Amino acid sequence: MFVYTVRPGDSLYTISQKYRISVDMIRLVNGLISQNIVPGQALLINKVTYTVQPGDSLYEIAQMAYVPLNRLINVNPGLSPSDLQPGREVVIPKLPDYVASTLSYIYITGTDVDISLINDFAPYSTYYSFFEYHISSDGSLSGLNELKAIETAWTRDTAPLATITNLTASDFSSELTSQMLNSPSARQNLIHNIYKLVSTKGYAGVNIDFERIKAEDRDMFSTFLSNLHDRLSQENFLLTIAVPPKTSENIPWLRGYDYGAIGASVDFMFIMAYDWHHMGSEPGPTAPIDEVKRTIEFALERMDSTKIMLGVPLYGYDWQLPYNPDTLATAISNQNAVQLAMSKGSVINYSEEDQSPYFYYVDQHGQRHVVWFEDSRSMAKKMQLITEYQLLGIGAWQIGLGFPEGVWLLTKFFNIRKVT
Repeated sequence: MFVYTVRPGDSLYTISQKYRISVDMIRLVNGLISQNIVPGQALLINKVTYTVQPGDSLYEIAQMAYVPLNRLINVNPGLSPSDLQPGREVVIPKLPDYVASTLSYIYITGTDVDISLINDFAPYSTYYSFFEYHISSDGSLSGLNELKAIETAWTRDTAPLATITNLTASDFSSELTSQMLNSPSARQNLIHNIYKLVSTKGYAGVNIDFERIKAEDRDMFSTFLSNLHDRLSQENFLLTIAVPPKTSENIPWLRGYDYGAIGASVDFMFIMAYDWHHMGSEPGPTAPIDEVKRTIEFALERMDSTKIMLGVPLYGYDWQLPYNPDTLATAISNQNAVQLAMSKGSVINYSEEDQSPYFYYVDQHGQRHVVWFEDSRSMAKKMQLITEYQLLGIGAWQIGLGFPEGVWLLTKFFNIRKVT
């Protein structure tokens, strides 16, 4: 398997002829509806061999296949790096086995859509985190129509988790969380209600997604997690958490999260390694690779690598240009971003520094836009970090957004840990 970047003049037909693969397979793997591909577009080519093209080098082939150059050479004995004949088939080496856990968030609708998503992604999933239960200031929990989804998850050898949030009708609420944390009775009530939820509904555990924790609630939040873990672990229920990405203790709005204390209390931590640029920010990459690395390294100084789940976004953002801080960007799924570029005939650029794709287009009103998103190249780079840093695994927000290339990439880089 390798990633081909479309060049001017390419068509799906010419690419299929070049690499001896059917157009239908290229469209299936990349989720393409139309055939009008654009320069700069990343196409995942699902083959175990690479057909040498004029001007190729072994280094370039290794880069396209995301494999070490020495491994590529070792599995192709007799192949001379200085004498690559066009048309020759070069074997792409299988990567060393790395067993990784995966976590997928699902918006629970209480319909057959939930069941379809669970079934479709079960071969590539370890945990499903069902979104979402809401807390109240007194420690009570909202409900969710999730029983069929829980049953389906278990039958597909995946573990369902209940996502507990401080989300309100308008946004995540630091005030709501603060009220709960600073009330001993509310804290105990919430711990009791979470235990009751997982034990009666049949969950494997919970995923705590409390966002915008106040700096002054830092220790109380860590204590709450420790107490919750003590209660859940008595019956082997999992306590997991989603946290914002931190690269320093000097970021004011992230001081509420003590990575070390949290890591000591939970079974694993899902780091939401995205939104460095977001709806309310200036245009830029959602998950620039250097920031993602810095976040991982910051976490590794405070906990074991086997407790870290790297979160990746299945979305990007669309900004109007010139940038106006009073105009919010629009979220767009990675798949819809590619389809938008194809429909507009936009060339897709790729930032080597950020390892992120982006493109420009003009809408029907003559307004110029820029879209930053994720593609096969940027996702492959993030998946390489899992093995490089020996992390527990990788997770995504959220699989309902769709990213067809994702499942193919997962099987290239990992053996997925299953629940037995």
